[in-house]
Amino acid sequence: MSTQAPTNDNYRKTFDCALRLLTRRDHSRHELVQKLRMRSFETGDIRRAVAECLRLNYLNDERTAQGFIRQRARQGYGVKRIQYEMNKKGLRGEHFEHMLARSISEADELAGARRVLEKKRKRFEREADPFKRRGKLYRFLYARGFSESVITQVLKQDDDGMHTERSNIKGGKG
Repeated sequence: MSTQAPTNDNYRKTFDCALRLLTRRDHSRHELVQKLRMRSFETGDIRRAVAECLRLNYLNDERTAQGFIRQRARQGYGVKRIQYEMNKKGLRGEHFEHMLARSISEADELAGARRVLEKKRKRFEREADPFKRRGKLYRFLYARGFSESVITQVLKQDDDGMHTERSNIKGGKG
């Protein structure tokens, strides 16, 4: 009976740590296991703690993925970047790819790229050479995870807008 107590005590510490981690923010199952391993808890205790968190619905990969997708899209990231980050969190596979596709349409991604570009416009307007500016804009949006088709559409609209602004300044017409 005395050998059982340390195991339960270790499990309790593991479970308490898991709860502390989950109260700060949602974690994927993969993330939680990794964080508990980094804290040197025993594999069996980790397995039991994770199973209990799942049973109590404290740990839910679907809920975590939905919240993460909304958060990163709101922060101005494209589908490719969000998918990459989800993979790192262990939220991978066909189910999560479909969830991402259902959550962010190409029109949503296009609107997100426009918002990010508008927010960073002054930063890029410092570049006098239009070809260099376009390259910088392209690389910036690509690093944010926007698809090539979305970037091309946004930059074409931006080029059209720049031409209209120049015409208004030079000739007073649009």
